[in-house]
Amino acid sequence: MERRTTDRPARRDRKVRQDAICANAFRQEARVHARARMGFLDEGDIAFLKARVLDLLGDYGVVVVHPRAREALLAAGAKTGHGTDRLRLPREMVAEAMAATPKFARLAGKRRALDLDLPRGDLGFVMRTGTGAHGYVDPRDTRYRNMDLDAVNDIAAVASTLDEVGFIAHPFVHGVPEKTADIHSFGRLIARTDKHVWMQPYQWQNIEYLMKIAAIAAGGETELRANPITSVITCSFTPLEFKFMDTQVIIEAGKYGVPLHACSLPSSGGTAPLSVPSMAIMAAAEIVGMTVMAHLLAPGIPVVATPLMFTLDMRTGSALQSCVESLQAASVSIQLLKQGFGMLAHTYGSGSDTPDVDHQSMAERAMLCQTVALAGADILGGVGQLECATVFSPVQAVLDNEVGAMTRRFIRKPAISEDALNWVEMMRIRAGGHFLDSDHTVRSCREQLVPEVFLRQGRDDYEKSGRRTAFDAAREAALAAIKAASEMGALSEDQLREIATLTAHADEHIVAAYAGAVEVI
Repeated sequence: MERRTTDRPARRDRKVRQDAICANAFRQEARVHARARMGFLDEGDIAFLKARVLDLLGDYGVVVVHPRAREALLAAGAKTGHGTDRLRLPREMVAEAMAATPKFARLAGKRRALDLDLPRGDLGFVMRTGTGAHGYVDPRDTRYRNMDLDAVNDIAAVASTLDEVGFIAHPFVHGVPEKTADIHSFGRLIARTDKHVWMQPYQWQNIEYLMKIAAIAAGGETELRANPITSVITCSFTPLEFKFMDTQVIIEAGKYGVPLHACSLPSSGGTAPLSVPSMAIMAAAEIVGMTVMAHLLAPGIPVVATPLMFTLDMRTGSALQSCVESLQAASVSIQLLKQGFGMLAHTYGSGSDTPDVDHQSMAERAMLCQTVALAGADILGGVGQLECATVFSPVQAVLDNEVGAMTRRFIRKPAISEDALNWVEMMRIRAGGHFLDSDHTVRSCREQLVPEVFLRQGRDDYEKSGRRTAFDAAREAALAAIKAASEMGALSEDQLREIATLTAHADEHIVAAYAGAVEVI
């Protein structure tokens, strides 16, 4: 039977109730329902790669250009290395920083029901939308255009309805001053959703503006520190360098109490050797280096290891995120950082190298999601992204939500016990009998995963529907979410005015900063 979009609120309410029942039962059986894990590395491999990471940091080092960071590292025991600005990080220094860094993080929503505690109590993962996309595929007509603020409204509306999406990343937007595009995009997104928002600064002058917008949206700096409704990415400059801007991000995160996603983006064959384990070593060394800096510059701040792995297509020079080599590198890096260094870990768990929501896209992202989930990732990023993270599609986001739900259930190890087996009845079943009326079946059927947009119908119903597909159902869901979204958003009129004033101030003064007239806000 064809499902209608008007049934979605009722289905969602039922799903929330069912999820609550299942989550309670799952917590009670957590030791039995252990998360299934599968990766390429055994304990010996992890120890070997971890040693290479420590060798790279301790014997060769990293380039640090931020004066305050250099001073802090040298004061803490870093040694000068070969070449300008290179510092070697002794093993004892790294060990101290890793031991002191929190092993948990809370990514708060504007409502406590939307808070994300990592690692999750149910041993699962959190998903997030794709970030950085310059292009947008509009679900209204499926046409491609440059990302703009109207598209940000759509992303917030759709992602806010997706049960598997825990937080939302702001994209790059056109139609505003380029140098303040991050401020415009972040300000719009944080005003349109109650979910946690991921901040991605584009230049160091913008960081404090972004933090102040987050504080306004949270209800003040004190409230932001108590309930961090944003977390922020800080990136290395592969190979083994840290830019001034990204180091400043660490400092500002410490000032506002905002969790960090320490991100490395090596390209195998480009900024890293054309080798899966070498790429993992490069990413881990940069992430551990950022964690050491965070320990010194923002002590006590949670750090989430974020290796985003790419491989160059040697025929074209294009970067690929969903090729076999990138999938393996993502799995290896997650194992290394979680099991070797004990960090929370975050990588792409969705995305494809094709520009459209097509068969290739679904195959690539299904493989990616399952691969990194089994490796143990705490956060799976990239929901809705296409064309190697440069395009966002709300329809794809709805489909990714479905893949995420299936993967979450798939990695949950089934209970192995006499009750789970329904062993007593199995040993008594009569010839020609069945288990349809079994109490065990009645209890267990409530835990079956029911899809939202994936179809389970016979040929007759399929033909009667006009061959309506999961893509059609996902598009209807996306359009329904956009139509139902409140024009008021998630903030008060006073908060919106404050953010608009701050954004206008940024537009006026950021350009002047490049002319040498930096104004402190």
